[in-house]
Amino acid sequence: MTNFNLLVGGPNSSLPEQLPSNYPWIGADRGAFHLVQQHLPLAFAVGDFDSLTAAERHQVEAAVSDIHYSIPEKDDTDTELALQLAFDQYGADAVTIYGATGGRLDHLLSNLFVPLQSRFLANVENIHFVDRQNRVDYYRPGQHQLRAQNDYRYLGIVPMMAVAHLTISGAKYPLTDWSNQAPYSFASNEFVGQQPATIQFERGIVAVIYSRDLRGQQTDN
Repeated sequence: MTNFNLLVGGPNSSLPEQLPSNYPWIGADRGAFHLVQQHLPLAFAVGDFDSLTAAERHQVEAAVSDIHYSIPEKDDTDTELALQLAFDQYGADAVTIYGATGGRLDHLLSNLFVPLQSRFLANVENIHFVDRQNRVDYYRPGQHQLRAQNDYRYLGIVPMMAVAHLTISGAKYPLTDWSNQAPYSFASNEFVGQQPATIQFERGIVAVIYSRDLRGQQTDN
C-alpha cells in the first residue's frame, strides 16, 4: 500500500508532539515549511504559499524538488489540491492529514467535510485526520468493528449526513436503530475496557472520533 501523511497549515499547537516518519509526507502551503523545519522529507509540496515570507518560501523551494504551485484565488483549498494529487497522480491508497483541525472554525468544518465531496467519496474510508487530541476516521454503510485505542479515552460517533438505522453496540452508551436527516454528534462515548465496539448503519457516512483530554480525568472513576 502507498500511504502518505499530509501536513496542512493549521497552528503547530494542535499537532502531535512528534510528527511520525512512518510514511512519506506531503506539505500543503505553510505545512511544507514546517516539514522542512522538522527535517522530514517531502514527496511533494502544493500551494500558493502566500502564508510564507520570501525567505521561508526560498527554504521550501531549496529543500523540495517536486512542487505544485497554485494561485491564491482558486476554487480548491490547498488541502483539496493535495488530496486530489495524492490519489490521482501519486497512487495513494490512504492519506492521514495533520494540521487541519486547529485555529479557525471555518477551516475546521471545511476540512472535516472534504472527504464527503463526490470526488473523494471512493476514498472516504482512506482519509484520516490526526491532531494532538483526536483521530477521525470515516465509514460507509455496513457493520464496522471499532477497537479500543490506548492513546484515546473517548469515542465519538458522528453521522455527517442523513443516516438510517444506526446502531452502536459494545460501547458504554449503546444506541439502537437511530435514523436522522441531518448531521448529528454522539459525543463522549467510551469503550468498555478493551472490548471492541460495533457500529452498523444502512445509509450515509459516519465519522468516528477517538479523543482524549490533555488535562483532567484520564480514566473512569
